[in-house]
This record gives sequence, structure tokens and C-alpha cells, in this order.
Amino acid sequence: MTTCPKCGFEQDAGEECLRCGVVFRRTQRSAPRPTPRPSRAAAGPPPPPPEPGPRPGVFRRFYRIFRWVALAASVTVLLLILRQSRPPEVAIDPQAQTRAEAKVAEMEQAVAVGEPYTLQMEEAELNAWLQRNLALAGPGQPSQPGVEEVRSTMRDVRIKLEGDLLRAWVLFDFHGKELTLVLEGRLHVQGQTLRFTPIGGRLGSLPLPQATLDRAVARVFDDPANAESFRLAPDVADIRVEDGQLKVIRQ
Repeated sequence: MTTCPKCGFEQDAGEECLRCGVVFRRTQRSAPRPTPRPSRAAAGPPPPPPEPGPRPGVFRRFYRIFRWVALAASVTVLLLILRQSRPPEVAIDPQAQTRAEAKVAEMEQAVAVGEPYTLQMEEAELNAWLQRNLALAGPGQPSQPGVEEVRSTMRDVRIKLEGDLLRAWVLFDFHGKELTLVLEGRLHVQGQTLRFTPIGGRLGSLPLPQATLDRAVARVFDDPANAESFRLAPDVADIRVEDGQLKVIRQ
């Protein structure tokens, strides 16, 4: 029996299909010959896997890790600086401004006649007097460097008096961005000049190292351009915080 390769019809031996008429020898001649596959022995062993490249050195690995750590630290510091610290809760008294102005007037009268006088201001009186007499900057005013210029960039100032410590909270403008600065320390007079000894501080929510505070405060108070800003009258013997009050002793 012969099976037609085209239609699958089975018949007795013959040269062509009785159903579709295909010639068997033509079909066999036109069929593609299978390509012999090379044996595994003839092809030879498979190529070896590529050798791994040299591992990066210790310095290069350290640099990669340090780069990402430095980036994360920089972002964290920036976020802490931009995050404003909460203002302290200071005493508020509607009559504080009136009492503060009366005390300042009494001191000026005593100085005019040559009598010693000790000015004592409570926390509420001091804050009321500062809000009235400091030229606080309004929104949109540009920020500029320098002591006198920094004074004009302040948006708000609040003073907390505790024992012999003074804590100053300042809201200021820095290139259109409002930042906060907190300084805590002690006031004193040295050579007819007002001085401030810091014991702590924060820029935004970022705590400042003591060495950084000492250098920054010393740079401000020791700068000859700021000498007039901190120079006191000859009759001022001392300025300090005592028992939660600011005292200005004039002789």
C-alpha cells in the first residue's frame, strides 16, 4: 500500500495518486532534505563562561557608600533647618507696655540728674517693649547680611527669662524664606560693651554645636563694624538676667 503525501489516500502501488493525481516521484524530489545536525563530539566542548571582571577596590566601595550617606545627611540637615521651631510661651499682660515705658522714662530722668538707677523688666514688659521699639520687617522685604541689616529682616522676636538665662526666639527672612533661630545664654557687660555667652541654640529644628555657637557669637560681637551696636553708655555698670527679670544697672 502507498499513502499519498498530499491527500493521505491509500492505494496499491503506483506512480501517481488516484484521488488527487499527484506524481509521487515529483513530491519526493521537491521535498527538502533534512540538514544533518552536527554531533556533540564534532562540535567540541562548549565555550567556557566569561571570567568575572576585577572587583572594585576598598576606596571605590567606600566612596560609593559615603556619597549616598552624605546626600542623605545633607537632605536631613536642610529639612531640619527649614522646619521652624515653636515660639516659647511668654507672659502676656495688656498693661506691660505702659509699665515698661514708665520704667524707661524713670531711668532716663534719674540719669539726667546723675542719680543711680536699676531698671528691672519682667518678661511680659520686656517683650512688649521690644515689639514696640524694634523695627520688625514686613513681608516681602529683602534680607541683607550684617547686624543692622539683620535687625531689619526680623519678623518676630520673643524673649523667655528663666533664672539667670535668656532664651531668644527670632523669626527672620532669609532670601524670601522664613527661618527661626533660638539662642539661650547669659548677658553681661565687658568693657562697656554688651556681651552674650551662649549655652545652646537651634537653627530651625537643627541643634547647633557649642563650638559653632561660640564662634558665631564671637564673630558678631568682635566685629569692629558692630562695635557701636553693642557699646553701652559710660554709666551702665551691668546688664544681666536675675530671678527671671532683666536688670540694667546704671550709676
